[in-house]
Amino acid sequence: MDEIDKMQSIPDLERFLVLTSVFAVDLPEPKRGVLLELYVQAVLFCREHHFRKEQTSALLSILKSIHEANVGTPLDNIEACFRHCRELLLCHSVRRPPFSINLFSFEEVNWVLKYIHSSYMRHYKLYRYVFTPQVRKKCKLDPLHFFLQEGGRREEGGAALSEVRNHPPAVWNCLMFSISGSPSELKALIEQEVRQQMALVSGQLDQRMKEMAFQHNNTSDSSQSNHKTKK
Repeated sequence: MDEIDKMQSIPDLERFLVLTSVFAVDLPEPKRGVLLELYVQAVLFCREHHFRKEQTSALLSILKSIHEANVGTPLDNIEACFRHCRELLLCHSVRRPPFSINLFSFEEVNWVLKYIHSSYMRHYKLYRYVFTPQVRKKCKLDPLHFFLQEGGRREEGGAALSEVRNHPPAVWNCLMFSISGSPSELKALIEQEVRQQMALVSGQLDQRMKEMAFQHNNTSDSSQSNHKTKK
């Protein structure tokens, strides 16, 4: 804090924060720039409200702790971060040794809470976007690997590996093209097989509808004949 008080300009403050290891801002851009702005603005806020060195140090530490809690998990934990912030402020505003110390008055706590809310909590998602690693999962389907695994399981159960070849010919055609053909040829083959399957299912549905209509007509005719006979 003695060194920070000597730095009057923002560039001097930024250079000092980069050199010291206390705030861990020696990071690649844009992370370093975001952290530098966070801590420099906090120092300027403390100077504007004439905070003592101990108060400025406590506020910087609180901001650092909240930020680490925020980016320490990929889950949405804004409520937990806000509770953590209130607990830290309470620990520095009530004299209850050895659990807490009254560095901030009630009025100063309100200032700090409003500042943290406007400078950090309001931009909570932006900090998460910059500092939280983006998790991506890529899935790749390997038909040959799948069928070989399926065949291996069947072979372990006592059946022959050739049983895997009982799959429809279209599946094996796609499998062979995925091994030796180009992606465009494989796509064309898949589209062709899908169209054929759709046409087959459509024909089956049409046939089923005709059968149901025929049965319905026969039932109606039988009911009418029985009604006439009774008369």
